[in-house]
Amino acid sequence: MSAPEEQGHRRRIPRRVRTRRRRERWIRRSLAAVLALIMLLCGAVVVAYLLTGVPEPHPETVSQSTVFLDAGGEYLGRRGPVDRQDVPLSQVPRRVQDAVIAAENRSFRTDSGISPSAVVRAAVSTLSGGERQGGSTITQQYVKNALLSPEQSLSRKAREALIAVKLDRTRSKDSILEGYLNTVYFGRGAAGIESAARNYFGVDAKDLTLAQGAALAAIINLPSYYERAGADAKVTATLEKRWSWVLDGMRTSGTITAKERLAAAFPAFRFYPPGNTDGQRQYLIDAAATEAADRLGITVDQLARGGYTVRTTFDLAAQQATAEQVRGAPAARKGTRLHTAVVELVPGDGAVRVLYGGADYARQPFNDAVNGAVEAGTALDPFRAVRFTGPLATLSRTAAPSPLRLASAYAATAAAGGTYAKPYTVAKITRGGRTSYTARPDTQRAMASVQAQMLTKYTGAAGAVGSFAGGAGSGPGARTLWQTASDDRLSVTVALFAEYPAAGKRPARPAHLPDTASNLAAALTESVSSKAPEVPPAGLP
Repeated sequence: MSAPEEQGHRRRIPRRVRTRRRRERWIRRSLAAVLALIMLLCGAVVVAYLLTGVPEPHPETVSQSTVFLDAGGEYLGRRGPVDRQDVPLSQVPRRVQDAVIAAENRSFRTDSGISPSAVVRAAVSTLSGGERQGGSTITQQYVKNALLSPEQSLSRKAREALIAVKLDRTRSKDSILEGYLNTVYFGRGAAGIESAARNYFGVDAKDLTLAQGAALAAIINLPSYYERAGADAKVTATLEKRWSWVLDGMRTSGTITAKERLAAAFPAFRFYPPGNTDGQRQYLIDAAATEAADRLGITVDQLARGGYTVRTTFDLAAQQATAEQVRGAPAARKGTRLHTAVVELVPGDGAVRVLYGGADYARQPFNDAVNGAVEAGTALDPFRAVRFTGPLATLSRTAAPSPLRLASAYAATAAAGGTYAKPYTVAKITRGGRTSYTARPDTQRAMASVQAQMLTKYTGAAGAVGSFAGGAGSGPGARTLWQTASDDRLSVTVALFAEYPAAGKRPARPAHLPDTASNLAAALTESVSSKAPEVPPAGLP
């Protein structure tokens, strides 16, 4: 074909055909470019997945607190950097697990660890500068809370998704759920299901009911708002609606029956904010923490971070009643400060029920009952002619014993027939559901039975109650006053002394007690005859 003929042939191809061919070529090239881009992105994701490791949890999510309870299981307080205690998933009722899944991620048992729609939504929101989007899976929430920083960025969100997928492929769903339940924040300062159960309902996680579990699950969404449930009517009403939604979700998924859904009643919450744990409780916690650390062979700091539960021997109600009596006592002489120490323990066993060492820990952390060296004076008269053995061997030569030491001596003589029992404040220590320590009374013969009978007669303890009073400078203008009352169930010792507080370079010095001091001592010991231990002192179940 000649050149003119070829040019004529080109002119004969319709323009629309040429346009269609150009569009087809553009589409093919565009598709190829998109496909190459997709393959490149997929490759990048695969490489990123392979290079991404599962980081160790943050130190703060591993740290736990140690909780202290009184002899009856009443919460005393905690020690540690964060209010959290790990519990195995086996100690979280299945209905509580299902409630959390219904509230936070209903596809948790079957998903791959991420919610694609939530990831896309979060990415679009981040790029557009919109509000932060939620909707993450339980696995993603665990990764975000325990393994990554709280930074809000697209790169962190992408890393979160990669780690979540890897976690889902390398760990069981139960393992992920356990980690989540032990780290998620519930408000009221509580991190993890165990602390949340205690803060909201005063029970262990293993004892949560369906209704309580559903309420805690509903709180996870907005913990700082819902933590006032039970104290704020509006917050309580809002939480009840979400609580119903959680239970309805459980009913729809078949994890509870229609009958169980109907029977569920919105639970009652512990009052919030809680009372101050200073005052009397911290005196008790100090004494028990020192003893518990010694029993476990660790430091007090290690105990605080260890996630232990320490069941003490204390009777919190009796401790508070004692504090009220002291608070209502007449004031000390002008310019002086009155100190009161009260020790109540179980004769023949040594379990300490009351350990009153000051009016307020925040103002006086020094415990007069444990560490105070108080003039004994005539309080030691019954022991002058007695030959003690063992721990009490030097008591009669001690001019200023601690109230705890003198209390144990009277308990060993007038109340326990000469058997000395070493005072103790820790009955049981557990961790993660396992018992680490159980107390056993440490007793030994401190004097002959004949001498014990003589002392019993001397102190007037032949009947239901024996009582003895003494002190230094007894009578008007006394500097110290002791009073002890005992029977075979309880022994209580009260020590009163006054001082002129330190001022400038002048140290504190003894002062005379008010004339009403003997009335206060008598009032504090009066109830011994009618009280008896409410729980076993040692070997608690």
